Amino acid sequence: MEKGASTRVAAAQIINKRTGLSVLSSDFGLFQIRAVPGDTLVVIKIEYSDAEAVVPAAGKDLIVYLDRGRTLREVNITGQSKKQELNDIKRDFKNKGSFYQGKPPLLSFLFKPLTAVYELLGRTPKNARRFGRYYETEMQQSLIDGFFNEVIIQNNTDLKGEALEKYMLDYRPEYEKAKNWTEYDAVKYIKESYKSYTDTLKK
Repeated sequence: MEKGASTRVAAAQIINKRTGLSVLSSDFGLFQIRAVPGDTLVVIKIEYSDAEAVVPAAGKDLIVYLDRGRTLREVNITGQSKKQELNDIKRDFKNKGSFYQGKPPLLSFLFKPLTAVYELLGRTPKNARRFGRYYETEMQQSLIDGFFNEVIIQNNTDLKGEALEKYMLDYRPEYEKAKNWTEYDAVKYIKESYKSYTDTLKK
């Protein structure tokens, strides 16, 4: 039963620790399990704390109380990457009528002149163009972050605190340099630039 309530707990798992035998409680919270006086039973149920009870003398019923208050229900946390967030915003611009993100192709002036003019002069496409530049910059910086971040740097150097921050600021690679990197290239760059950084400090 649930502690502090009259609720009977169905489908709880009852295990005899000595024998390893296991049964489930019925819809009414009842169970029978082979045991001898003195055996310890463990009762397990999701959303309740596990409970233990010692089997009493033969012929006596045993009531086990489960405490709901000490456990947390499982919570699924979903998130989205920066790229997903930015793609959602890009999709919003398209839904608002900016099909080319403010950059209509030349052929659209022939086949869809009104759309093309709107893409050049309209407010939403103008914002879409501005966002497009921001999107490109953010994607480039995210790629660099994947290769040049605190975890990778600390795994390959002894930098910490302010020294680490200064190194990351002074030696952050350009996108053109990092865009075709593998992890090996990133580690090689970090080790070489770290040597350069420490040589500079010695001077």
